[in-house]
Amino acid sequence: MNRIISSQSGRSAVRIDDEFWNRFIELVRGTVIPYQWEALNDSIPEAEPSYAIRNFRIAAGMEEGAFGGMVFQDSDVAKWLEAVGFSLAQHPDAELERTADGVIELIAMAQHEDGYLNTYFTIKAPGERWTNLYEAHELYCAGHMMEAAVAYYYATGKSKLLDVMRKFADHIASVFGPEPDQLRGYDGHQEIELALVKLYEATGEERYMELARFFIDERGAEPNFLVEETKRRDGRSIWTDRKLEPPTLLQLAYNQAHRPVREQDTAVGHAVRAVYMYTAMADLARVTEDRELRDACRRLWNNMTRKQMYITGGIGSTHHGEAFSFDYDLPNDTVYAETCASIGLIFFARRMLLLEAKSEYADVMERALYNNVIGSMSQDGKHYFYVNPLEVWPEASERNPGRHHVKATRQKWFGCSCCPPNVARLLSSLNDYVYTSSAEANTIYAHLFIGGEARFTLAAGEVALQQQSLLPWESDTRFTFTAVPESVFTMALRIPSWCGGSAALRLNGVPMDYETRNGYAIVSRTWSQGDCLEWAPELRAQLTAAHPSIRADAGKAAIERGPLVFCLEETDNGQPLASLSIARDAELQVRFDAELLGGTVVIEADGYADDAAAWQEDAPPYRPMAQQPASRAVRLRAVPYYLWGNRETGEMTVWLRTQ
Repeated sequence: MNRIISSQSGRSAVRIDDEFWNRFIELVRGTVIPYQWEALNDSIPEAEPSYAIRNFRIAAGMEEGAFGGMVFQDSDVAKWLEAVGFSLAQHPDAELERTADGVIELIAMAQHEDGYLNTYFTIKAPGERWTNLYEAHELYCAGHMMEAAVAYYYATGKSKLLDVMRKFADHIASVFGPEPDQLRGYDGHQEIELALVKLYEATGEERYMELARFFIDERGAEPNFLVEETKRRDGRSIWTDRKLEPPTLLQLAYNQAHRPVREQDTAVGHAVRAVYMYTAMADLARVTEDRELRDACRRLWNNMTRKQMYITGGIGSTHHGEAFSFDYDLPNDTVYAETCASIGLIFFARRMLLLEAKSEYADVMERALYNNVIGSMSQDGKHYFYVNPLEVWPEASERNPGRHHVKATRQKWFGCSCCPPNVARLLSSLNDYVYTSSAEANTIYAHLFIGGEARFTLAAGEVALQQQSLLPWESDTRFTFTAVPESVFTMALRIPSWCGGSAALRLNGVPMDYETRNGYAIVSRTWSQGDCLEWAPELRAQLTAAHPSIRADAGKAAIERGPLVFCLEETDNGQPLASLSIARDAELQVRFDAELLGGTVVIEADGYADDAAAWQEDAPPYRPMAQQPASRAVRLRAVPYYLWGNRETGEMTVWLRTQ
């Protein structure tokens, strides 16, 4: 098969320079990373303490004290370091690098002689390592630190953290495996599986890839490790402080351990754990050419994205366990849609693109990126949503216990702060999501239309190009070739699902036809330096309906334009937003508001509002429909979902009733 590879190998071959995305990347570099460093050091007033750096200082013997925070607190430091690595690869910063080097030195000092590294088990439970994989996240923390080590090595060429994590990986390989004196087990929270593949690709050590495959193959096998481990422990739960009973089948499904992964076909359980595992499965399917894993990935992808995904790219519909529930159960007001879950979905989408270039993977990647992910962070980079709702009533969030998890305003930080550093590491590495390429097939795939420079090595030779994109406000995109080989190679441009198949292509100003393959426009030719390929998918505002089985959206419509989902806020439309409706054939008027939140497209339309004035203050709550006066005409105003909550606190909704 033609192996599709990432555009990034070692130092990045893609550099973003894009009017829309530059501000997010600069926000991460100039504000988010420094702000999160302060959070890790407990220096943000009125924010929940992190304890993360302090834990490493205690574990390294530099100060005394008790462990603080969650059992997986080390992972916050790891994700911050990974974001730093990606940022340094794009924007060298000597001071930031010195800070990161200091953290790495601290981590090395906290490592045990045998390679073990975890501050919780070093400080709080030194005799209990590898005894509670079901709950304790040891391998999860290890995986995040491995990812940080690889990113930092690629960015700086410095191998200290990489050496630390190779030593830890070797220790893990001695503890886990199929031999009689080893643990035939895996972590309750997947992460190390995908990290080990990254470690393998960075070092060439096949034992790391084999260890990743071991963890994947053991999950759900009989006898079930999580059940047997709990029986052996006969101890107390980290979370409930009660005797830990062996997990039921339902609890095993929460960990995606209810059956072998190759037999799974429905996304179940904790959403982040699921997509991290699916990412590793797709990686292994690609690296080892494992068809069973590939087919399982396809089944799980189809179930998740066609039956369990929100229009914003959010996944995980219930706050009970931050989990999937069941097909088409997608409530808008009690939704969870954790930021980390959408980021994991993007990881999975990219790995599927590496496995097989199909536009549906990039469509979902784009949807989650432009809506759920960047919408989780405020425009100042200092406040975050953990939960990403599609409908908010602030009073219900405050006073209804079933909706306390749904916040009407972003928070400064969280005690369980997995999401903010996850956003930072994704946006810092955004350059690695724009393209993939197949050297053997001499093909470059453009998945995202984000401006910048890129260089590829194909069998035909070196290709360098510049992309200029006006998305998400306009669809026009240009690819200008600055270096080309003398032989034929192929450009494959994604035909976005939002354009309805209508996309115009020009070469040096002349319209041209193209072949369509797997949702990409295929152009194969011998190119000349300076050739300009112009790509213009149709960009229009439209009302979108939901599948009839999604009961929460029955009789409703959402507003979309290109990759953006729009929403209505109380600031523009008054309240209650639930009283508003729109005609199915309403004309959607698009305009750019340069004064609103740094400049954005807004969409306006004529709509209707139920007449609340016709109900007196002390009127009964219900009356015959015949006595209900006609709705009054109003002007509706919608803004991009990613911008909601950056003005006055108030109601918000994505879905509108239709007439």
